[in-house]
Amino acid sequence: MKQMQRNVSDTYNAALYLRLSKDDTDIDGSAKTESNSIGNQRELLRSFVKSQPDIQIFDIYVDDGYSGSNFDRPEFKRMTSDIEAGKVNCVIVKDLSRFGREYIEAGRLIQKIYPAFHVRFIAVTDHFDSKTANTSEKSLVVPIKNFVNDSYCRDISAKVRSHQKMKRENGEFIGAFAPYGYQKDVKNKNCLVVDEYAADVVRKIYTWKMEGLSLGAIAEKLNTRHILSPKEYKKSLGEKDYSGFQSTESPKWSAVQIKRILTNEVYIGNMVQGKQERISYKVKKRLDKPEEEWVRVENTHPAVIRQSDFDIVQKLLQYDGRASKSSEGANLFSGFLFCGDCKTPMIRRVNQYKGKKTAFYICQTKNKGGNCTRHSIPEETLKTIVLKEIQTYSSVFMDYQRIMEEMKGIEIGYDQIIHCDTQISRLQEEYHKCCALRVSLYDDLRDGIISKEEFQEFRDIYGKKCEELEMMIENQKQMVKQMFEHGVAAAIQLEEWKKSLELKELDRTLLALAVDKIYIYENKQIMILLRYQDIVVALHTAGG
Repeated sequence: MKQMQRNVSDTYNAALYLRLSKDDTDIDGSAKTESNSIGNQRELLRSFVKSQPDIQIFDIYVDDGYSGSNFDRPEFKRMTSDIEAGKVNCVIVKDLSRFGREYIEAGRLIQKIYPAFHVRFIAVTDHFDSKTANTSEKSLVVPIKNFVNDSYCRDISAKVRSHQKMKRENGEFIGAFAPYGYQKDVKNKNCLVVDEYAADVVRKIYTWKMEGLSLGAIAEKLNTRHILSPKEYKKSLGEKDYSGFQSTESPKWSAVQIKRILTNEVYIGNMVQGKQERISYKVKKRLDKPEEEWVRVENTHPAVIRQSDFDIVQKLLQYDGRASKSSEGANLFSGFLFCGDCKTPMIRRVNQYKGKKTAFYICQTKNKGGNCTRHSIPEETLKTIVLKEIQTYSSVFMDYQRIMEEMKGIEIGYDQIIHCDTQISRLQEEYHKCCALRVSLYDDLRDGIISKEEFQEFRDIYGKKCEELEMMIENQKQMVKQMFEHGVAAAIQLEEWKKSLELKELDRTLLALAVDKIYIYENKQIMILLRYQDIVVALHTAGG
């Protein structure tokens, strides 16, 4: 603020400054304290001015919803401009906390800047008037009250953070705006409910990605169909200042927005919050937190995307390269095809001879001059082999649903499967034998059959073997548990696979549904890893 010389007139042109922020609410989000409401402040200050014959109102400046921890407020800045222009020579506030809670800057303004501009400062309920205040009030009372206000701001900030942390850990949504595809429950603003229109758009985005479209192509597809972007959609619903999934000023869909939607766990029913934090209660800037410090709570609200589809998309995002210039999406096998020896992704090449184009894949390492071989395979040959493998695998387990229904019909449960699992039974039998041998070592030592050194050696060997068997048993039990937890998802996948029996050509959707990875070896061998293969085999064995 530039210092300006001016004459003090007999009548003061006053700026009535009013401020209210979230700091003035109860921690549980209840209504603002009535004594601090904007209406109450306005009425109080107007009444005060009426009792002062030497003061007239020039303008009223209202910052509603702005913290007092700093002075970066639009109306405060406008008031400052009017002071610098000589339009205002008196500032009136309800109390010092309405002026600001940052005691250093508040003190500098009241004690140095305003006097230099011959600006009178009045805090009504604090009974402070710079025109009549003595030295003690100016140098002691005001600084102490400003310091107390600053301390209050710091304390309330700590309480708010603690309360928000508790809500996050309970899986309650505390964001200002619901993510695209959801709305806040009208009965409980901390719960999310599905917005069917936007959720359908989200489902289309995931489907198009699994079909091989690039992020940019998906955005263009949405824009061409004139589907409102998240920001514009929220505006159409009457919501203001929406900022979710928005990286530019453009109202159109962008690749950045598409990627955020495709990587957000909120769509599988998980609440992930606390990704950022403010530097301090005085600084608005936020810093990203490491992922291990995020608060993740599963199954807090209805999912709009299946877990299996979400997992597929994450894999595609990890491996999908840039789409070719002649295509709007990734190549058919992009993200699935790898060299069997060096494990790097295979790359697609096209040869043209006498007007005929032939596509094939080769090892990326070899293509870059690295220490590997070509592992070349024609694309059409690969498509035929993979489709045949999927069809064969699907036909083998066509009776999967029957098996599941039979298991449900006899009300078979997790504990029964554990008891009947032949692998677990074999491991447990071996474990009991090993434990018995370990115990018998004491008899052998007592009878002099083995020495103390041999006793210690054998005891360590059998002890280690028992630990290994315990771990193997636990792993097998986890496999059965996973079978129950993901059995439904596997059933859904197999239902999709069944459709492949009628397909004549492999497409990227089927590939994403059925295949995990494909490895190509130099000796023309191909290893195809199918999704849910271990779980399905285990269920088939249990049902048989």
